[in-house]
Amino acid sequence: MSPLSAPQRNTIHDVMKKENHTLVSEFVFQGFSSFQEHQLTLFVVFLALYILTLAGNVIIVTIISLDRHLHTPMYFFLCILSASETVYTLVIIPRMLCNLRGASQSISLADCATQMFFFITLAINNCFLLTAMGYDRYVAICNPLRYTIIMSKRVCFQLVWGSCSIGLIVAMTQVSAVFRLPFCASKVAHFFCDIRPVMKLSCIDTTVNEILTLIISVLVILIPMGLVFISYILIISTILKIASAEGRKKAFATCASHITVVIVHYGCASIAYLKPKSENTRDEDQLISVTYTVITPLLNPVVYTLRNKEVKDALCRAIGRRLS
Repeated sequence: MSPLSAPQRNTIHDVMKKENHTLVSEFVFQGFSSFQEHQLTLFVVFLALYILTLAGNVIIVTIISLDRHLHTPMYFFLCILSASETVYTLVIIPRMLCNLRGASQSISLADCATQMFFFITLAINNCFLLTAMGYDRYVAICNPLRYTIIMSKRVCFQLVWGSCSIGLIVAMTQVSAVFRLPFCASKVAHFFCDIRPVMKLSCIDTTVNEILTLIISVLVILIPMGLVFISYILIISTILKIASAEGRKKAFATCASHITVVIVHYGCASIAYLKPKSENTRDEDQLISVTYTVITPLLNPVVYTLRNKEVKDALCRAIGRRLS
């Protein structure tokens, strides 16, 4: 029998890969396996942070919905952001907590694709909501006389719808590209179905997908971040022209909470996605992921509740009504 030629060997190799691909019907999260002895501690810490996040965001949504003093564009965006953050954490953290307590760490390909879809949609939605909030602050400070006209209810709903639509379109594009790949391995070196850890399980070269992910990351992180940056340059230049120190302080105070959340949110997203391939160790990647899936959603209610006088006053009014 004559030996197989190189093309024939490659064909057989590809067929074997495809056969292996058909065997992969589910993925298995490796999660925090490198911290095996600290699983219980991690569970308690993440559970506490998760409860605080849910409670904080629910309080913000409830207070803004009930208190007529907060029925303004700024708090409308904050309400939508808090609701989005709540769903965002629901997509990831409950399964992560179950895995930490020894429950099955497997996930079907369909469930993995669903988790990735909602994660991408909500993450991008949050990015553009923060941009809309930056635009709102720009109009309020730089063009106060026309604020109610420019930031009408229709414009606010259009900005929210636009943020959600961009998230949905990008998520469908990204998830379709990832789950067209043939998968030969099943162990996801992560605690949820993030894009790059799943792509690493493919049998074939994923350079095209890596480039697509990088392009999308640049568009959905750098563009909104740039718009927020431009807004704040204009805001600061306007504030510096205010004659009274008290006026400048009040103007800065209205932006402090937003800019704090923006720096952390875009900072984590940039570190996680604006690089062609992960140059970090698995533990470093997971630490970054914990920051933007657990810490950042908690930061939103903490910052806006503790540093925002209007929200604190509304909370006091609500507690006062309950006690009276």
